[in-house]
Amino acid sequence: MKNLFHKTEKPVNHNTKLERKVKRGFRFYAVTVLSMSLVLGMAVTAHAASDPITVVNNLSDFIFGLIRAVGLILLGWGIVQVGLSLQSHDPSQRSNGFLTLAGGIVITFAKEILTLITG
Repeated sequence: MKNLFHKTEKPVNHNTKLERKVKRGFRFYAVTVLSMSLVLGMAVTAHAASDPITVVNNLSDFIFGLIRAVGLILLGWGIVQVGLSLQSHDPSQRSNGFLTLAGGIVITFAKEILTLITG
């Protein structure tokens, strides 16, 4: 009678070296992004002050810090998409990757762009 609960055959590993490197690189990227977003998100606080302008400036800095974190995440995801599209030779994924990359750059530097526009 065949044992139904234990596999007797060894599993076949279909992962190539490149796939393992991509997975390891993505894990490293994900851990880095999550760590940095936690560090940046918890480091910026909006302290209350007696001057109302100071309160508004602190809140503005806090909100732009959150926007910068989202922009960095999009920037990293765009880099990953472009890299994967170069590996798979997919032009539509490549264009989406470059659009995400450009959007991430714009969102990351939104405060500087607004400051440049308004003077």
